[in-house]
Amino acid sequence: MHAETWKTAAYLIAALLFVASLAGLAKHETSRRGLRFGIAGMVIALVATAATALGAASGLGITLLLVALVIGAAIGLWRARVVEMTGMPELIALMHSFVGLAAVLVGWNGFLEVEAGSTATELTGSLLGIHHAEVVIGVFIGAVTFTGSIVAYLKLSARIASQPLQLPGKNVLNLGALVAFAVLTVFFVLSPGVWLLSVVTLLALLLGVHLVASIGGGDMPVVVSMLNSYSGWAAAASGFLLGNDLLIITGALVGSSGAYLSYIMCKAMNRSFISVIAGGFGAPAATGSAEVAGEHREVDAAGVAELLADARSVIITPGYGMAVAQAQGPVADLTRRLRDRGVEVRFGVHPVAGRLPGHMNVLLAEAKVPYDIVLEMDEINDDFAETDVVLVIGANDTVNPAASEDPGSPIAGMPVLRVWEAGDVVVFKRSMATGYAGVQNPLFFRDNSQMLFGDAKDRVQDILAALPARTPVG
Repeated sequence: MHAETWKTAAYLIAALLFVASLAGLAKHETSRRGLRFGIAGMVIALVATAATALGAASGLGITLLLVALVIGAAIGLWRARVVEMTGMPELIALMHSFVGLAAVLVGWNGFLEVEAGSTATELTGSLLGIHHAEVVIGVFIGAVTFTGSIVAYLKLSARIASQPLQLPGKNVLNLGALVAFAVLTVFFVLSPGVWLLSVVTLLALLLGVHLVASIGGGDMPVVVSMLNSYSGWAAAASGFLLGNDLLIITGALVGSSGAYLSYIMCKAMNRSFISVIAGGFGAPAATGSAEVAGEHREVDAAGVAELLADARSVIITPGYGMAVAQAQGPVADLTRRLRDRGVEVRFGVHPVAGRLPGHMNVLLAEAKVPYDIVLEMDEINDDFAETDVVLVIGANDTVNPAASEDPGSPIAGMPVLRVWEAGDVVVFKRSMATGYAGVQNPLFFRDNSQMLFGDAKDRVQDILAALPARTPVG
């Protein structure tokens, strides 16, 4: 009883730290503190759980538990040290898959324990029915999360194409799978069996593949947050099966925060959550807007340096290309150089820039760009018309004017950064290829736009070398 009291107290402290972590992560200025709270909470939770398990385990059980802890910690530390910021989206998707797989295994274990009679004496009547419902729901959510996250990982790492899978009647297939799950759940609660749970598991695995495969590249940031939510609910379901209050609380926190983040992302893209699940960007345009007529103009680093030297105000809009080139350091140096010259420099960050929520914010914070000059789309969009120069560094779909000007575009209605309203726009790209959503960008052919081709990091360093020595603006 004494040990149980200590575990309950530790779980309560950990739960409070997790709540404090979410609160801290809501703002740039407190994000580091929030991260520390989360780490502290997880350490306390792991120590309390491991200590309780070790106290009740046999010799072999203790050995297996310690081996699992050491292997898991070693892999986690190794991946954290070697992963690049460009690889964070797919790493997060992969971690979500582990949570889903764990939920499936916990669900099957909970069912087989009852079938074997080890816990059947404790569960009778309605309690047994509730247990079976927990099992089948947990397995279903976990299996969808597992395969959906694997597909997301493959898309984000470019191992499979980012275009959405367009099966005939795909929405009917998704709806049919959910109806079948509801029917199978009723049968399983009334008459549980291995074959029924096997069918539910297989159905959920296939649904997870189809759900994410049907979503195009432009919606992948929403997919990442959506899978984050799924993994939370899968963890909560496991908590009910294991009788672990902290796992229930933690899963509910992750599930609800992920769902709310998905809502925010969808709102930023002017899309409903259902429309993201039903399909994604990258589908063929309805009115032939995939081709954009016109010729682009090229500029070199010296020409960009001259534009910046004469500018009074500059806005930088980063995208995934900046992460790929690891250009955040030179971009931060350019920002400091321009501000030293008296130029007003700010960053405009679209909510879905990059491949996961907050991707660009983390990169800029890593490069020590001041938080107060990093602004969200709604805060800066009205200022482009009064801006001298905009540097579009690796962004594409989030600055596409077709979203507001072409009703037939696949991204029609999506709020974007109105960079084309500035005096001059310089687009950093490796080529004239379309963005991750597979949609052509007419911004490249505007009269006030110029293309600076090559690796973004190299080009920014070239601009720094060509920028004249500091002279007062005016």
